[in-house]
Amino acid sequence: MAWPFGRSRAAEQARGAAGRYIADASSDPDEQDVQWLAASATEGDADRARWELRYARRALALLVAERDALDDRTGSVVAKEMKQALALDRSVAAGMVRVAERQLDQRLTAYRGAFADRTSGEPLESRLGRVLLGGPRWQEQAEDVARAAAVVRRYVEASQDALRRAFGIAAIPEDQVPSAWRSRNG
Repeated sequence: MAWPFGRSRAAEQARGAAGRYIADASSDPDEQDVQWLAASATEGDADRARWELRYARRALALLVAERDALDDRTGSVVAKEMKQALALDRSVAAGMVRVAERQLDQRLTAYRGAFADRTSGEPLESRLGRVLLGGPRWQEQAEDVARAAAVVRRYVEASQDALRRAFGIAAIPEDQVPSAWRSRNG
């Protein structure tokens, strides 16, 4: 009988990597971005702007993990760790964890929809920026959409870098195509 210690160690390593990844995604937003978003989209409410930026960063981190990870299971490990981190987040008021989870899920759905939408003809960053701003009503404010696109681009790039740091980079010999290497070594 084979003991499952190898799987347990691998699962623990994945949880540790996910924890490091989530710590990066849970950092507070830049105060200049908070003030800009408050003035542009939340009627001067800096706290709401801060939370919109936090939700954006976390939702985009989860989407990057699902889309760009080397292992298909990474997204689910990251999602589980993200839920636990949100429950322990000191920024979430006591008794409001369920509300924060629900709001993050709503933002995640909206960002996922922007990632999937290929019919608008609009660049991905602009679609994601519109989600940050609250939806399509922002069509006329090109400068706000451009600024929001820059913010989400930074978040996506930071998530991609953090994903590589936490989970590693694929190392495939140059003379082999990835699909052939995986079938022989995966």
